[in-house]
Amino acid sequence: MLPTISDVLALDTVRRGIPRVVAGADRLDTRVRWVHIGEVTDIAHLLRGGELVLTTGIALPDDPDKLAGYVAELAAVGAAGLIVELGRKFIGELPRPVVAAAEEHGLPLVTLARETPFVQITEAVHARIIDRQLEELRASEQLHEVFTALSVEGASPAEILAQVSRLSGRPVLLENLAHQVLACESAGHDTGTLLASWESRSRAVASDRRTAYDASSGWLVTMVGARGQDWGRLVLLCDAEPSPRDIVLAERAATTLALGRLLERHQESLERQAHGTIISGILSHAYADPDEAAARARAVGVPLTGRKLVSAVLRLTESPESPADGPEQLALLGELAEAAAAACRAARFPALVGALDQSRVGVLLPLPPRTFAEPALTVLSDRLRAAFAAPFVLAAGSVVESVRDVRRSFLEAEQVADVAVRQPDGRAFYRLPDLRLRGLLHLLRDDARLQTFAERELGPLLAHDAQRGGDLTKILRVYLDSGRNKAVAAQKAHLSRPAFYDRLRRLERVLDTDLDDVESCLSLHVALLALESFRRDAPRS
Repeated sequence: MLPTISDVLALDTVRRGIPRVVAGADRLDTRVRWVHIGEVTDIAHLLRGGELVLTTGIALPDDPDKLAGYVAELAAVGAAGLIVELGRKFIGELPRPVVAAAEEHGLPLVTLARETPFVQITEAVHARIIDRQLEELRASEQLHEVFTALSVEGASPAEILAQVSRLSGRPVLLENLAHQVLACESAGHDTGTLLASWESRSRAVASDRRTAYDASSGWLVTMVGARGQDWGRLVLLCDAEPSPRDIVLAERAATTLALGRLLERHQESLERQAHGTIISGILSHAYADPDEAAARARAVGVPLTGRKLVSAVLRLTESPESPADGPEQLALLGELAEAAAAACRAARFPALVGALDQSRVGVLLPLPPRTFAEPALTVLSDRLRAAFAAPFVLAAGSVVESVRDVRRSFLEAEQVADVAVRQPDGRAFYRLPDLRLRGLLHLLRDDARLQTFAERELGPLLAHDAQRGGDLTKILRVYLDSGRNKAVAAQKAHLSRPAFYDRLRRLERVLDTDLDDVESCLSLHVALLALESFRRDAPRS
């Protein structure tokens, strides 16, 4: 930053002149852009603003009105201040009209009691100005390198804001044009305090410039957007007037955010990223205080306090042609998230909607106290299915009353979705009681006793198929799923009845059991369902 009048007065070469401030003592924080030595009266037209004028006054007029006019002209062109060396024109002190004019126009006026080489003052001040400019250039180069790297790496808004906060030591927020917070880095400050009444506070800070500092709020605000289409604002919270480096930092960050959005392809929108970050933070206990999660949600327009909270998980129905982690499926998952957000808006349900991972979309639906969850979930499902063509399942967890219990509700919804996606039956949504035996086995899938039971029932059959490359396990599943109707099972297996009956006899020999015995078939069916649960979770674990 440029030196101030106070900085100049603290220089040794100036102090030797015994400086005394005779006017404008409250303006000593004025920045000095340059030092100009001038002995002529009509010097004002040679200045551009920000200059500190040095003079002995030898050529100044004696007329008080002309002296006052000289000071007024300097103030009018934006001179930083005036230093007058006493002893040549003015002896002992300056004329009162000069001092009065300086006070009237707010121009810092300083006298030097001793003769001082002006060239030493200019050299000292200009050296400091140039040093500061070099520091700013180095800082600008550093910022350029940092944000270029972030652009190349495709950094998320949260990562960009974290870098801004680290470099500035200040809180920084990204909001959309509706004044909802998309990302926030608190820099150690209380997040709830930062986000309190955010929308109303943000609307009060308006500017017709792309980057502006609002002194009343302490906000440095810069627009975010490209190609003439602004979509947000970056807000750097300052405790004093921002430095040029702070301004460059905010503008480079805004440019990086805008570039990142231009380069997005088949990715979540910033709103989905913001919502997903909040949901993930709740699930991972990233927020030390549930009130922080509520404050962040409120800042994006989703009130959680005093509401019934319903957690829901959306999963696409998978197909062999579109694996869960394939690019087409991931793009479709992003479309599902956007469609879910649109359905919530259309139903006038403020909700957090964001991806939980590469296969699931999470929805946190806050409902008014007297609203029932089932009708709301039905409306959401109907609107979403009308707008989104690909098949999916909607699973819901238990209704909870506090943000502290949301994680438990989400885990339940995830478990329900994992089971329901295997054999969806067209329900609008699924809850744990709807899954019956499959749901119970899924909840118990990590229990060693269930694993031992499945291995005891099916171990010989699985070993037989593995050694011989057989399909007897598949035949058993078809037979049991067909209600032990051999004719129907043979048709589903695409085998003739004699061939299918032969397979059943081989099954009985391998398992050493009677497939006409109801209890034996029940045990085998439960073991198969448990096996499906184990195998389904194996890749993820």
